[in-house]
Amino acid sequence: MENRLEVTNLSHAFVTATNEEIRIFRDLCFSVGPSEIVAVVGRSGSGKSTLFNLISGLLNPTSGHISLGPRADGSAGSLAYMLQKDLLLPWRTILENALLGIELHRQVTEADRTKAKAMLARYGLESVANAYPRSLSGGMKQRVALTRTLLTNPTIVLLDEPFSALDYETRLMLENDVITLTKTEGTSVILVTHDIDEAIAMSDRIVVLGGRPARISLQEKIVLTVPGERDAITARGAPEFHRYHSRVWDALRGSDVTHAVS
Repeated sequence: MENRLEVTNLSHAFVTATNEEIRIFRDLCFSVGPSEIVAVVGRSGSGKSTLFNLISGLLNPTSGHISLGPRADGSAGSLAYMLQKDLLLPWRTILENALLGIELHRQVTEADRTKAKAMLARYGLESVANAYPRSLSGGMKQRVALTRTLLTNPTIVLLDEPFSALDYETRLMLENDVITLTKTEGTSVILVTHDIDEAIAMSDRIVVLGGRPARISLQEKIVLTVPGERDAITARGAPEFHRYHSRVWDALRGSDVTHAVS
């Protein structure tokens, strides 16, 4: 089946007010397949958020190509972008907030409302559908944000450290929500995170960015031996987990040196 996303020879630079060129990326190449979770890991300043802005079309690359693949039925694919902050509108109910993504593109139908209520119920939010964001915990707000993202029916979801401000238990629950999403809906996910444990537990493949300008210093396929279905908890207990952690950590530590002398 065709990849959901292809990034080919991607390079990007910003030009300062003094006409100085600051190169962010050099020749990035990677793909994302159907139902695949790809984690992008890198040090602060390695350009992870800029990469998302390029993929989402908020920025145009200096050179290279980003191609969005079609859906299984051949129709055009689509992207949805979920940030670290939930960005819920305080004057709208939870149901109204969940429907906002659709509302920005077209008129909301009764079928949309029915689907939104069903998705909120799946995330344990049915009882607060008519409440306002101020009455919800941080984890509940992020689940509303995830619902809002998914209701637009994207083929790829971009997650920019969406769980980093949450407590550990809630974080594990939401990690499992995303893992389940790829299995049940076939949605593909690109996750940006500073947390190596989270990247290994959630993803099928990890892309490590390093150097200035940033290049891919490691692409690591993640295969974990777990009892039953893999989830955020069993993944962390897999015998291979520590080995992957060491490889990613070594890539993060060594990428700047490697690129400096290449």
